[in-house]
Amino acid sequence: MAAALSRALKLPGKKGSELGEYDPLTQADSEDDSEEDDLVLNYPRNGLGRDGGGLGTASSKNRGSRSGRLVRAEVEAQDEEEDEWRERLPNKSRKNRNDAKGAQHWGHRDSDMGGIREDRGGHRSLGGGLGGGLGVHSAEAEEKRMRMKHAVRSAFFLVPLVCAMLLVLLCAFLIPCQKRELEKKLQWERALGDAGGVTPPALALWDLDGDSVEDVILGVTQWTNDTHTTQGNKIYSAVAVSAVSGQELWRKVMRESVMYVQCGLPYGATSSHVCPLIGKSVIMAVNGTTGKELWTALLKNIESQAVLLPDVQGDSVPDLLVATLPADESLDLSLTLISGRTGAILGHPVPFNLTGQGKLIGPLLHETQQGAYYILFGLGNVEAISLRDIYTRATGKMPVTQALRRRDPGWEALRKTNSSAFVNIYRGSERVEFLLPLVAGFGNNRNSLDTVSNVNSTRSDWVLVYGSSKLSVLRQRDLRKEWIFNSDPIHIQPAPGHFNEDGILDVFSQHSANGVMEAQIVDGAKGHLLWSAQFVCPRLVLETSTLSTSTGQSAFLFWASEPIRAQSNATKTTVAPGVAAAQPLIRKLFLLHPTYPTVLLELSSTTDTAVTSAVSYLEHLKDATYITVSSRPTPDSEPGARIVKSMSLRAAITNGQIVRLGGSSKTGKPLKPSVFEINKFFRRLSFKHQVRHKQRVLSG
Repeated sequence: MAAALSRALKLPGKKGSELGEYDPLTQADSEDDSEEDDLVLNYPRNGLGRDGGGLGTASSKNRGSRSGRLVRAEVEAQDEEEDEWRERLPNKSRKNRNDAKGAQHWGHRDSDMGGIREDRGGHRSLGGGLGGGLGVHSAEAEEKRMRMKHAVRSAFFLVPLVCAMLLVLLCAFLIPCQKRELEKKLQWERALGDAGGVTPPALALWDLDGDSVEDVILGVTQWTNDTHTTQGNKIYSAVAVSAVSGQELWRKVMRESVMYVQCGLPYGATSSHVCPLIGKSVIMAVNGTTGKELWTALLKNIESQAVLLPDVQGDSVPDLLVATLPADESLDLSLTLISGRTGAILGHPVPFNLTGQGKLIGPLLHETQQGAYYILFGLGNVEAISLRDIYTRATGKMPVTQALRRRDPGWEALRKTNSSAFVNIYRGSERVEFLLPLVAGFGNNRNSLDTVSNVNSTRSDWVLVYGSSKLSVLRQRDLRKEWIFNSDPIHIQPAPGHFNEDGILDVFSQHSANGVMEAQIVDGAKGHLLWSAQFVCPRLVLETSTLSTSTGQSAFLFWASEPIRAQSNATKTTVAPGVAAAQPLIRKLFLLHPTYPTVLLELSSTTDTAVTSAVSYLEHLKDATYITVSSRPTPDSEPGARIVKSMSLRAAITNGQIVRLGGSSKTGKPLKPSVFEINKFFRRLSFKHQVRHKQRVLSG
């Protein structure tokens, strides 16, 4: 057998297609039976021959069988797939692939040789088995390494994908849940003290506890049976309430009724939390976080809230100015300077003999285009005097800072006479009813004393109402009226806001007569009527609030009752004052947006008498809260309760009721938009702070 094997090895071989050499065993066997030899040579590739001597017996039984050809075809297909996959591997050179391919081929060849030798003689069966086993183990190691590589690549792809999905889920579910929880907390109602009729109480908003939500500071009056109190049976105090939960933060007892509450006075380390509480004869500055008293200033007959001034004495703390008006017939209105750091009166009050009559206008601080500061005030008329002159007359010295020494030549040319200190802003036969800066959102919460909030107010034009029925815009650069709009008597301070899209503030006004309230919006550029509607409502002195929205226009919030449709003229005759007083009147809070001028959104309704309100923005939620202070009557003879209510506007919009006004629109919008379209718009509406820049000056 050895001689036969030796002769077989000397036979001329057949050149291989891959290795480029002769294989005598393959050539010899192929002449006899090529199919049998192919099957033998492919045994190691399929994992056979691992048991040593068992290969010869297995091969003799399977020669000439069809299953051998199937196994060989399957293995060749697998080899072709592996070669194709290696061609696509990145960062692999062709040289490395050829080396791997050659190594695999030699491993298979050695395995085949071992199997043939075992079949031909059986003396080297152990060696053939080991050779085949090594080839198979090499292939398995390569396959295992590739599987590991696949697993690592998959992990690098899947791990960031899973993290991104988790982050999306957190943003989609957890954050909205937190927002909804906060919206629920913002909905609260609390009784604070006793009702004082329809007189608006002192109200201010400021973030006192550092949670980025403006809290409520309110003047409160309580009745008591204790006769040992300083005011008999009344206790006056200022109460701070958390805007998130409605819980009381602190309470400061005062010796007299609180007329004004203001916050934001810069004061050392606690510059953002100082709140002056103003009574008839005292100004007390307290720490807004704790309610602790910082300083007290004693005056007489205070008639105005404090005006924030630049630093007039050089101590790096802004100072204050208030107006006092004695009760005698002299009508000498006085302006008093107060140190913002210590509360000390700077110099003495400066009196002015005003001959006009009517309600007190101002005082307001105004900075001209030349950077000069003036104080606007008056009784029925509007006068202005430079802050430099006030300081000089109060202290007998010139202001320390150079900015306060300036005068505006254009304004100084408008003095009544050369010897007069007054600059004539408005003087006529008809008394001035309202004068306010033409600034969006000015009426929402104008009791703030921080410097940033006062920038727009001190550099803008003004809304002027005189003769109780004439509405006008007064230009600050030349003190001339831009336009005049004639209306019915206006009893409530107008509210500026953006109704059309010309970038110039428009004016919302309302008046009440004979149980009918009419609301109007006048174009701020030309004085034309843009929108109007009539409502069933007795005279209600509650200012309108305007809010900046995501559309760039303003939303208008106002109180009224049922709207009067234009086609129902008979409705007006049924609304007599006696009828309105005979039954409880339901007052409703409406929201008007310029996108749908023929539609109102009813946010709330109550039988309480709302006396004042304020708006607080929630920047991180793109929402706003509407704070209402109301007087709630009681069925018995006991005095009513003072109710403070907080409401999230976005939550109220979601539950709001659509009220159609009819075809009274003047903007050309569709008269009857669908309910789905309206709900979709309002639910996507968000609120934002007013843009803090100088109001656009009207051309002319």
